[in-house]
Amino acid sequence: MKRKLLFPLIAALLLSPWPVAYAYDGAMANNAPMNIEPAESSAAPRINAYGNAIGGITPGDLFYIDSSQSNADTLYTLYITNTDELIHHYRYMTLNIGVYVQTDVDTWEKVIQNEGETPRDNYVTLHNGEVSFELPGCANYRITVDKGCFYCHSIGADKDAASPRFYMTVS
Repeated sequence: MKRKLLFPLIAALLLSPWPVAYAYDGAMANNAPMNIEPAESSAAPRINAYGNAIGGITPGDLFYIDSSQSNADTLYTLYITNTDELIHHYRYMTLNIGVYVQTDVDTWEKVIQNEGETPRDNYVTLHNGEVSFELPGCANYRITVDKGCFYCHSIGADKDAASPRFYMTVS
């Protein structure tokens, strides 16, 4: 009985599309005290895309940044690395990227711009493929997809090719 349930469970997990996140921490390569961790797949944003579908994206986490030991302001760039594959499946995809700072153990607040200004929205699309933002040191950050929309015109058997893959660099 367990064997009969195991195969469909594995197949469902492999066939359901979800974003994949990768990180490159240039600061760690230079021995600076900073760490970038990709979010677990269970916390990642979800896309339920199929042919001729217009839809939204379920919010989720992409990366966690620990710059608590560094007091330097740092430039981060988030990329969608597989836009060349995605353009075959989507007419458009627009993702609103959220940046949150940890204020307490399990409390996160949206990063405020210079001197209390309303945070500006950061969007990454299939057209631009990247977004950059500068964050001050001495804090922990969470990079998320807060919301998004897409128009999917076709998806073949390889649903993984229809999921965005993310990469983050530090300058």
